[in-house]
Amino acid sequence: MFDKPRAVASRAGVALGRCQLASLHALAVSAVGSLVVLALLLVPVGVGFLLLPPAARALRGLSDRSRARADRWTGVRIGPPDPLPVDRALNARKRSGAIIADEGFWRDLAWAWLEPVAGGLLVAVPLALVEYGVFGALVQPFVWRLLDDGNWYAFVPVHSTATMCAALVLGLVFLAAGLLAAPATLRLHTRMSRPLLSAPRRIQLARRVERLTDTRTRALDAQAAELRRIERNLHDGAQARLVALGMTLDRATRLLETDPAAARELLLDVRRTSEGALQDLRDLVHGIHPPVLADRGLGDAVRSLALDSFLDVHVETRLPHRLPAPVESAVYFAVGEALANAAKHSGAREVAIALTYESGLLRATVTDDGHGGADLARGTGLAGVRQRLDTFDGTLDLHSPQGGPTTVTMEIPCALSSPKTSSSCGTG
Repeated sequence: MFDKPRAVASRAGVALGRCQLASLHALAVSAVGSLVVLALLLVPVGVGFLLLPPAARALRGLSDRSRARADRWTGVRIGPPDPLPVDRALNARKRSGAIIADEGFWRDLAWAWLEPVAGGLLVAVPLALVEYGVFGALVQPFVWRLLDDGNWYAFVPVHSTATMCAALVLGLVFLAAGLLAAPATLRLHTRMSRPLLSAPRRIQLARRVERLTDTRTRALDAQAAELRRIERNLHDGAQARLVALGMTLDRATRLLETDPAAARELLLDVRRTSEGALQDLRDLVHGIHPPVLADRGLGDAVRSLALDSFLDVHVETRLPHRLPAPVESAVYFAVGEALANAAKHSGAREVAIALTYESGLLRATVTDDGHGGADLARGTGLAGVRQRLDTFDGTLDLHSPQGGPTTVTMEIPCALSSPKTSSSCGTG
């Protein structure tokens, strides 16, 4: 009964600690940003050429850390600018000139001036609320008798037991407000920092064109491989059985008048062969687009995967309505691969699958309680899933520390118009 409030309080406490880290980080950003400005001012006298490259690298390190924290704390991915031009073959003057000409450097510098003022003050709000609430709830009850009549807590003059109790309650309110505001403050802080922490739009477009070119090539290769697989399965499975069926029918026809018993056995064999061919065709169709996916949608199709697994699988779906068939198929097979990996390699007993759609993004998360240590660089299963998602401009992230748990997060940008109209997902 108390698990949910305890979890909320735990998340709020973690968010408050992160606000404290963000405020300290803002001080470091202010110091390094001032150092960069000093280096720029000293460029005309020559000293700045020596000071600017290390100062710019330090500032880039802080901005990279902010981007990583935004992803880790709020789930917002911010694409970094291109690396700073720090060619060791160049002398200090030329390196400094290349840095000054770099657009990403100036965005870092603008962010360094915005972060302490906007971000630092913003994340200080929940910290101030909590500290003031602690003073009212835990300090006022013990010190109000020692103070004179000028003792006020917020708008409450604390000069009696009743007003002390009012200050205590008000302090608890401030404390709760600070804790509850911390997660939203972190999200707002990320939203404010994102425009300057992101790569310039020109670079983002260039990267997107490069990514789409690469994913289109891989999609064509995957399509050709899929066609070869279908052809091979038809040739080795249903086609071979149908050829054998025709030959058996021919023999049965010749024996029908001379040896009816042998003809009957051959016809029974024909029936078994036709059943095998039909099963081969069903398996082939299931491998292309499972019937349950076409009939019931992604949520029920994933639940059918969960029922077929020997693990204890919990499925949570928050999908508004049906999605485009190619996207449903890609996510279905991706979740199936992640579930198979959990069963084969992780030693897991429980798996949680969550399917959500929010703000134009379809997200599938598969989390198991196994021993962890999974790596995209080893094996071809998850690498193949990533290639499948690339076709739709989707992403796959793997978090699998030693000791577990392992979390596979798959996302596909997906624009849905209405429940009764068509949808479009991805750009691949």
